[in-house]
Amino acid sequence: MGNVMLEVKDLTTKYITRFQEDVYAVDHVSLKVEEGKSLGIAGESGCGKSTLALSLMGYYFPPLHYTSGDIIIDGRNISKMEPDDIRKSILGKEIAYIPQAAMNALNPTQKVIRFIEDVVQAHDPFMTRKDIYDLARSCFETLGLPANVLEKYPVELSGGMKQRTVIAISVILFPKVLIADEPSSALDVTSQKMVIKMLRNLMENGFIKSMIFITHELPLLKNVTDDIMVMYAGQIVEKGTAEQTVFDPIHPYAKGLMGSIIVPESGLRKVKLTAIPGVPPNLKKPPHGCRFADRCRYVTAECRMHPIEIRQADGEREYRCIFSEDELRKAYQND
Repeated sequence: MGNVMLEVKDLTTKYITRFQEDVYAVDHVSLKVEEGKSLGIAGESGCGKSTLALSLMGYYFPPLHYTSGDIIIDGRNISKMEPDDIRKSILGKEIAYIPQAAMNALNPTQKVIRFIEDVVQAHDPFMTRKDIYDLARSCFETLGLPANVLEKYPVELSGGMKQRTVIAISVILFPKVLIADEPSSALDVTSQKMVIKMLRNLMENGFIKSMIFITHELPLLKNVTDDIMVMYAGQIVEKGTAEQTVFDPIHPYAKGLMGSIIVPESGLRKVKLTAIPGVPPNLKKPPHGCRFADRCRYVTAECRMHPIEIRQADGEREYRCIFSEDELRKAYQND
């Protein structure tokens, strides 16, 4: 086992509505990312992926609130740290974040290099402009971006170039963990390929030591990550290697996700296209039992009786269901 860059233990965070209702968007989530490894997080919109990403960064701004659990980055527990301390010593240096709609993250009135200067000097106010420029140029060229981008305004860049520029800025301080929240969702296929190649290069060139890649496109993670965690209604419903989760999912929700996406990849072309009926539950009043029960074709009365715990499958795989792995496999064969 390698060095653990990020470990999350039983993390729970919630939104508080203006009517003082609690919405537990991240509910007792645990995960671990080792040095040199990447973890994919998949699930449909509203399952808690982005809220988990914000929580891991310590971005607890109303209506989002920390409830319980630990977030340990390279041995340091940041869950109890003050926001100012997290901003000064953790964000950007220990853990970095590529947000959704990252193409809109750049200030349109500033050249790219001015934006980088603001980021770097927030952590090292004594670093000169020349040193920052040399650092930025080296970083951009290593990642396949032309150095002249540094002197351009965001409006002068294409969508794909903006995205890659934001990624390069995110890793300018060599963070140990990079969280990429759907970094390729708004791009054309060619730009998506370039972004994914760039993310791979980040680890190969030592800019980051580990990565979390968030997407609703489960098959995409096979080409990007080592392991996959599937979320549903704020909870983890399956964990496994990328190969296992994409080609041989256990949980009915993970199975449904794969069945609802057209995948041209060998080994998945003949998979019958299906849809997951219904909608996710209202997390203001989540079901007492299995949260997927109302949409699951294998549901029984027992599924609704009590909360469902994570159970172990073969190897290190985990899933959240009352049925054994063998029972689920037989059910799938009979479909």
